[in-house]
Amino acid sequence: MTAMLKQTIGFIGAGQMATALASGFVRAGLVSAENLTACDPVAEARSRFVEAAGGEATEDNARVVAGSDVIFLAVKPQQMAAVAAELQGTIGPDKLVVSIAAGIRVETLAQWLGADVRLVRVMPNTPCLVGHGACGFCLGRQATAEDARLVEQLLAAVGIAYQVDEKLIDAVTGLSGSGPAFVYTIIEALSDGGVRMGLPRNIATALAAQTVGGAAEMVLVTGEHTGTLRDKVTSPGGTTIAGIEALESAGLRAALMSAVEAATRRSIELGGG
Repeated sequence: MTAMLKQTIGFIGAGQMATALASGFVRAGLVSAENLTACDPVAEARSRFVEAAGGEATEDNARVVAGSDVIFLAVKPQQMAAVAAELQGTIGPDKLVVSIAAGIRVETLAQWLGADVRLVRVMPNTPCLVGHGACGFCLGRQATAEDARLVEQLLAAVGIAYQVDEKLIDAVTGLSGSGPAFVYTIIEALSDGGVRMGLPRNIATALAAQTVGGAAEMVLVTGEHTGTLRDKVTSPGGTTIAGIEALESAGLRAALMSAVEAATRRSIELGGG
């Protein structure tokens, strides 16, 4: 049984990702709903947060900061500078700040919030909303190994998480941050293929999505190399090898590699790198 954390958790911003994280923490038995608070200027967002995760929601950022041991900065990147300016000087070294804002580097956050603030930067992805996130995170100068363990434990409640150097966060963004959109495109294309061969659209889409999800689960559960798993499906002279030949001829592998590279480079540009 998972031990309940003693830390109080606060969210500056109560949008979809904040709500997904908070409800995941509660669902996993890591955090008591009574130890959750969130702040958002939008009443509807506050209501959704409380309905999904419990806890308390307010319009007062300072109240969340004062009552939280761990503070998630979950506002849009373009709003972060203004929020940080409001919080500057209010966050002591006894609190941990976790930013999930894309493109904003730890050094920038430290300049905005204070050099002594313990900071962790996280790149989550949208499947966190359904408990299957793939996240990367990096530590600021003042963050400790204990902070890293806590963040990894929290993120594990909504998927998997890996600690990486900050220079690799852009690659995480290009792969798992943007990756769901690439996979949705693949599912749509597989469904189109099924429709082309006569399947009804609803059946084709359900089969395509379940196939992608099932194949991904096979990789995670078995730990076998993807090439080994592919070979187990590929009979000599059979249907699968014919399909794989078509994929290779169309350049699917190169296209997906290029997609990750392009998304990574764009993340670097957005971050001012």
